[in-house]
Amino acid sequence: MTTAALHPTLQRVTERIVERSRTTRATYLDTVARNRKPGPYRQALGCANLAHAWAAMPGEDKLRLREMRVPNLAIITAYNDMLSAHQPYEHYPPMLREAARRRGATAQVAAGVPAMCDGVTQGYEGMELSLFSRDTIALATAVGLSHAMFDGVLLLGICDKIVPGLLMGALAFGHLPAVFVPSGPMPSGLSNADKSRIRQQYAEGKVGRDALLAAEEAAYHGPGTCTFYGTANSNQMLLELMGLQLPGSSFVPPGTPLRSALTEAAVEQVLRLHQQGHTLASMVDERAIVNAMVGLLATGGSTNHTIHWVAVARSAGILIDWDDFAELSAVVPLLARVYPNGSADVNQFHAAGGLGFVVRELLDAGLLHEDVLTIAAEGLRAYTRAPELRDGQLHWAAVPADSGDETILRPASRPFAPDGGLKCLRGNLGRAVVKTSAVKPEHWYVRAPARVFHEQSELIAAHQRGELQRDFVAVVRFQGPRANGMPELHKLTPILGALQDQGFRVALVTDGRMSGASGKVPAAIHVSPEAADGGPLARVRDGDLIELDCRSGTLNALVDAAEWQARPTAAWDGGTHAGGCGRELFALFRAHATPAEAGASALQSVWPQSFPSSTTAP
Repeated sequence: MTTAALHPTLQRVTERIVERSRTTRATYLDTVARNRKPGPYRQALGCANLAHAWAAMPGEDKLRLREMRVPNLAIITAYNDMLSAHQPYEHYPPMLREAARRRGATAQVAAGVPAMCDGVTQGYEGMELSLFSRDTIALATAVGLSHAMFDGVLLLGICDKIVPGLLMGALAFGHLPAVFVPSGPMPSGLSNADKSRIRQQYAEGKVGRDALLAAEEAAYHGPGTCTFYGTANSNQMLLELMGLQLPGSSFVPPGTPLRSALTEAAVEQVLRLHQQGHTLASMVDERAIVNAMVGLLATGGSTNHTIHWVAVARSAGILIDWDDFAELSAVVPLLARVYPNGSADVNQFHAAGGLGFVVRELLDAGLLHEDVLTIAAEGLRAYTRAPELRDGQLHWAAVPADSGDETILRPASRPFAPDGGLKCLRGNLGRAVVKTSAVKPEHWYVRAPARVFHEQSELIAAHQRGELQRDFVAVVRFQGPRANGMPELHKLTPILGALQDQGFRVALVTDGRMSGASGKVPAAIHVSPEAADGGPLARVRDGDLIELDCRSGTLNALVDAAEWQARPTAAWDGGTHAGGCGRELFALFRAHATPAEAGASALQSVWPQSFPSSTTAP
């Protein structure tokens, strides 16, 4: 097949990123080059060091390692059995070790990294550790790989902060090849539409806690990834678009023969990459990052990745910002409708053609860089195929030419929308991200008085008192990374959705996050600079007229300019967020966090800020 010419916007954005990143990328690659060695990395270790490293290994594995002739693979696992998506990882290390032995290699669990479930912590104190758990995972990954015993890396992680954290940590060891190993989604349960409906009914007081709990248990009911298209499943899509996970492997269910075959094949691929001298640094370049951004937009993925993938890119010396996302979004068509952007779940998406269909459509439209290095030997075109077992052997077959269900998945010639539904808003309130792909066009413009809150619990309480039965813009501030760790404000979605359904004009403006479940209410999120860092959101007062316009890409407080500039900013003393539930341990992260548009990372605070001026006049 003839490769399509690159879309000029894709080419222009990529070239701009390359130029912007010239110095930082060169610094990163120089570091990688210095760390790379010609033979097994462990051969420079002393005898006592080596004896410690393989003391607990079986005798045959010890002999292989002593000869210094075979690769030794690091397994970094985010296993715990509270995360349904990660529960299957309990049995992966023995499988991976045995697969390595059959290929003349060895493998060791080098580290376990923390893995929290945002679904458990949503709306509670633990959620304020969530974002910085990503940096903690990156640090833990680096600790595991620091033993200098390894020739390749197998990364076991799926969920929200875990994949970005694993990748950030692994990129610090970019001289090694690395492959992600997924575990697959849980079977479909209660439909996402019904789950959302019952949540909203509970928020309106129409059903009780027993009905709500029964619905949630029917939706989240077994091992595997949650089936809505939130941050976890967006992670899987991004990894495939970057070529860091086997083609079509993301949404194969756990506990199946095909899943086991794919797990074993991941070992084979990382060994091949090692033999051929390919490294993680050579895979994660500017083109791969742009491919990930395009995939996010084409599938209506999680807004969290306007933070996470900025941090991932910076870990490879690549500088991207929200203008890059917005410019790509204007030309990337929306090809998928998966909840919360539709009613289908990821199992239905996979059955309709899945990521293989999306990649083929984007490649043929010139909207992806095909000439990238991937863990599949054939490059990105390999990701237009889906895995299957034939006589017990793993093969890949081309996905069907037509979508299996055009209510879920469409070709680029007939997209759901001509753009990716992600915009960067600018105005005197700062810069923000808004996801419009799940919002009906009649709600893209809201002009209403502000109602200011410093906690999402305050908004919930105001709703319970019946104070929000009117048009308003909820300004929930002091929710940024430096204030309280930037929690997701997911519990606001049912309340605001119910008010919108009652005919009120409502919107959300916040320096916090709304997660991969960003829904039908217009929400200007990640507002930067954040209020706790002196951002203009701290100037807003109850009753100020706020204008959120998704069409023009503006976000303003309609206040006289002189009065606006003269206003003092509201003070933030940390409230109750400084301690308890381990939050005191994360004070260092909060103090050194970069702005949201720079990745909200405490690990990259010395890196240059690449984004434009935050504010303009109303």
